[in-house]
Amino acid sequence: MTDVPGNWSIIEQDQLISQALERDRPRLRSFIRKHVADTGEAEDILQDVFYELLEAYRLMKPVEHVTAWLFRVARNRMVDLFRKKKPASLSSPASGEEEDGGTLEDLLPSADAGPEAVYARSLLLEALEEALEELPQAQREVFVAHELQGQSFKEISAETGLSVNTLLSRKHYAVTHLRQRLQLIYEDFVRK
Repeated sequence: MTDVPGNWSIIEQDQLISQALERDRPRLRSFIRKHVADTGEAEDILQDVFYELLEAYRLMKPVEHVTAWLFRVARNRMVDLFRKKKPASLSSPASGEEEDGGTLEDLLPSADAGPEAVYARSLLLEALEEALEELPQAQREVFVAHELQGQSFKEISAETGLSVNTLLSRKHYAVTHLRQRLQLIYEDFVRK
């Protein structure tokens, strides 16, 4: 019951969605779990992503590059989760007290600001992920725990047995590296 390419019947839509679920669920789950410590929250995000795919098809807005779209939606859901939990302050990396600084979300272009902003946002998120992978494991763990998961230095100290000063130092080096890497990306994007 297909009329023209892009207008699929319900059966064809269901087949495409089923194929995407089978093909992309394991990688997508792994990707989300890498960034979200709580298993329940990770599963909720995974379900939200596939629900959005289903809704896109039901609203007759088929997705051309399904895998890329799924990962982009997952990234956005993780950012939403981290934003709800606790704003991540990047303005004072060595401070144990929270200040009114910019959150990670505030530093990224809005996903609602058009195609160029969506493109810039995806570039910056990918660059952040790459830059995080470059960090020594100890620095990455402190940065992710504090900035992305919203844990206090006291909580991290209690979990790891490390002093707050050690954690502050590791986070300082992590933020310095990330700022340098992302600044280069930002400058390249602005010049274009």
